[in-house]
Amino acid sequence: MASPAERYAAARRRTEESRTQLAQFASTLGFDLDGFQLQACQALEAGRGVLVAAPTGAGKTVVGEFAVHLALRTGRKAFYTTPIKALSNQKYAELAERHGTASVGLLTGDNSVNGEAPVVVMTTEVLRNMLYAGSPLLDGLGYVVMDEVHYLADRSRGAVWEEVIIHLPSDVLVASLSATVSNAEEFGAWLDTVRGDTEVVVSEHRPVPLWQHLLVGTELYDLFTDPAGDPLEGDEGSLVPGAIVNPELVAMSRQQLRSDRLAAGPGRGRGRGRGPVRSRPGGGRYAAGPPGGRTPSRAQVLEVLDAAGLLPAITFIFSRAGCDAAVGQCVAWGLRLTTPEEGRTIRAVAEERCAEIPSSDLAVLGYWEWLDGLERGLAAHHAGLLPVFKETVEHLFAAGLVKAVFATETLALGVNMPARSVVLERLVKWNGQTHVDVTPGEYTQLTGRAGRRGIDVEGHAVVLWSAGTDPEAVAGLASRRTFPLRSSFRPTYNMAVNLVEQVGRDRARDILETSFAQFQADRAVVGQAQQIRDQQRALDGYRQAMTCHLGDFAEYFALRQRVGEREKELSRAGAAQRRAEARTSVQRLSTGDVVRLPGGRREVFGVVLDLVDGKGFDGPSPRVLSQDRQVRTISAHDFTAAVEPVTRVKVPKAFNWRSPQARRDLASSLRNALARVGGGDLPPRRRGASAGTDDTVLADLREQLRSHPCHGCSEREEHARWAVREEKLARDTRALQRSIEGRTGTIARTFDRVCDLLAELGYLSPDGIAVTDPGRTLRRINAETDLLVAQCLRHGAWAGLGAADLAAAVSTLVHESRRDEGSGPERIPRRAEDAIDTTVRLWSDLTDREEHHKVPVTREPDAGLAWAVHRWASGHRLDAVLREADLAAGDFVRRCKQLVDLLDQIAAASVDPLVRSAARDAVDLVRRGVVAHTSLT
Repeated sequence: MASPAERYAAARRRTEESRTQLAQFASTLGFDLDGFQLQACQALEAGRGVLVAAPTGAGKTVVGEFAVHLALRTGRKAFYTTPIKALSNQKYAELAERHGTASVGLLTGDNSVNGEAPVVVMTTEVLRNMLYAGSPLLDGLGYVVMDEVHYLADRSRGAVWEEVIIHLPSDVLVASLSATVSNAEEFGAWLDTVRGDTEVVVSEHRPVPLWQHLLVGTELYDLFTDPAGDPLEGDEGSLVPGAIVNPELVAMSRQQLRSDRLAAGPGRGRGRGRGPVRSRPGGGRYAAGPPGGRTPSRAQVLEVLDAAGLLPAITFIFSRAGCDAAVGQCVAWGLRLTTPEEGRTIRAVAEERCAEIPSSDLAVLGYWEWLDGLERGLAAHHAGLLPVFKETVEHLFAAGLVKAVFATETLALGVNMPARSVVLERLVKWNGQTHVDVTPGEYTQLTGRAGRRGIDVEGHAVVLWSAGTDPEAVAGLASRRTFPLRSSFRPTYNMAVNLVEQVGRDRARDILETSFAQFQADRAVVGQAQQIRDQQRALDGYRQAMTCHLGDFAEYFALRQRVGEREKELSRAGAAQRRAEARTSVQRLSTGDVVRLPGGRREVFGVVLDLVDGKGFDGPSPRVLSQDRQVRTISAHDFTAAVEPVTRVKVPKAFNWRSPQARRDLASSLRNALARVGGGDLPPRRRGASAGTDDTVLADLREQLRSHPCHGCSEREEHARWAVREEKLARDTRALQRSIEGRTGTIARTFDRVCDLLAELGYLSPDGIAVTDPGRTLRRINAETDLLVAQCLRHGAWAGLGAADLAAAVSTLVHESRRDEGSGPERIPRRAEDAIDTTVRLWSDLTDREEHHKVPVTREPDAGLAWAVHRWASGHRLDAVLREADLAAGDFVRRCKQLVDLLDQIAAASVDPLVRSAARDAVDLVRRGVVAHTSLT
């Protein structure tokens, strides 16, 4: 029992703890904080930065919300950054509801709401631009939350994260929130280096356990069981100690494999499956059979999940068209997952959210089909969907009204949209170039959506069984948590001019050397450097072992190597000469010539029947009949030396080599002819001459070798064995050194090359240390094709264009055609076409220079959107634009939003007043109708 003093001390501690900001914040939540949340929040309150790596749905954002709480309570600002605008919009709504709209702002490029508020939600690009511009909004900034920070591995957006982390003022605390990555400690160590004291908090615990299933036919099987094959119990689902792959599934897989090998007919070779191994949600026994039966339709899959209480569900289909088709298939099946009341609520929400879309555009946007699916509780979600449709789906799904969403993998990368179950139709996806297997990291990311905290007691991942399914391979995906974070950082042109302008070139190089990309490269170098040191010690030992008391054995061994190299060189030359002689001699053969055939230990001869067309450059190839009546075609490649006929045999004019009797008779004539010239009259089998018999260089080297003192050493061969080991290890060591040289300073070297190109083009001074007036224009252009935009402005590629023509020309720099897009009719006006041609010429010149300077080349302009944009900017109806352009509505709107953003930058950056005016007019013309009334995700 505690003493009075101990009880008093404990009470005092509790009183002090209750006065902390964390205690005040926790009291507003309505739930207890998990251990990792407490640890991270305590670090922030103690004045340390924090990296939180935890599974999807674990509650990482609570740490970000505590950073906001600290900012508001201490009179400082907090910026909450996300990688995509949709997530920023979502977070803004949540924080505004919590803290009031007066305290929260939003900056995404599309939207600017209360930007001077103490708490501002923004995309990471906005913060990056603020840092380069020295925005006054940075004054008083105390906390920055970097949500979904693992996006720094993203090819197009990743560099922005590192720029922000590097350039933020040193007194700003950074709360980085990441999905579970396998190298969180490495990333945290880098943060500690560039930001100061940073605590790494890693949690692999899912607050909602995830159960893994395979759906075989219409029957759900647990992927894991205990060793006895019985259901697992416990809160960790498939990852409980001792879990094994369900033996029944393994048996099914092997049975199917055997059946496939035997090519059994329908219904044959099927086992007697016992049905599901456990009766939890999704269990029960269905009539469908094991593998070999029909794969269920998408509607049937949803019916199974609905019957098992596993809705709402997200089904990942790695195809936009597949997602849309899935909704259509379910509607055609007659599937309805909602009550009449839910359907009415869904319709009201959809109509309210889409009210600003012009009624004339609804049909072409597929609104009525989309609404029909929604009312049934069904929807698609992918990048080609109209943004307002997509946002409505997200809202209704989060509200529990939409029960089934068919989505591409982009859903797994940011938007907060969890479900009770996640279904994967296939474990193979198209990566833009080929079909590849889903990785363990991708599997974890996708299935991480299953299980809603505070709603579901468990989540469910369901993989559909198909031909070739291997349960053990699926189990491997489900069990591994390998998701390393790899930097995609590289210096860009815009980055270079901004850094040179702000801190000078030398200081810029130092800053870039602190990037995570260089940090990872340097860490690899540390291991390689240690390996080199170990190998150098081994080399010293080898050199000691090869020491000879008669002389310099290294010198002697070098002579041996030169002799061997010369012999190989001569051998290759001799072999090439003999091949040439063989080719020439084979081409001289004619019908009736008897030649010695290549190959085999026993000498075999054949008579040339005729010549057939050869392959490649070998010319005609002889068809021959051998003594044992075999017919085959030979070529020069079959011989190692020139071919000389040993005699001749008369071949009948009408000889048919396919006739057994004809072959028998001619083979007899061949044997008789050979007998007549047999014995010593046959020339010996020709062999290649030994290399270098008359080569003076080789003779001189051999003489030097014989006269070297070490040649007479009794331990010569023992020394030579050590010399061979030394030479191989030295070669490996030199390769490691080259690798280190290639890694060390890679970012700075790339930056130097970028600066050299910018100096050559006049964006930096000739010495590359100062920004010129064109460079200041480039500073204002933050786009993937930044330097090409600047070149177009500088060289007047778009001068004198009207607004619609300018919009069409600039669209080539934001559009990237998909494989399934048509190019659309090319009927743009001549002025726009000329401007596009000039843009392409400038791009061609730029890429030539980029290749010369060994920097990444700028993406080629893509005119696939130009006609559609010109039509849209000219006031044509949306249905006509989309029909003629063969574009998805969502893709068109998204590209138009990106185009508006770039046109805004051009209007601000151009020194030509006419271009500025045309760009502003183009913004107004493009940002109309459905483009004006939807946000950009």
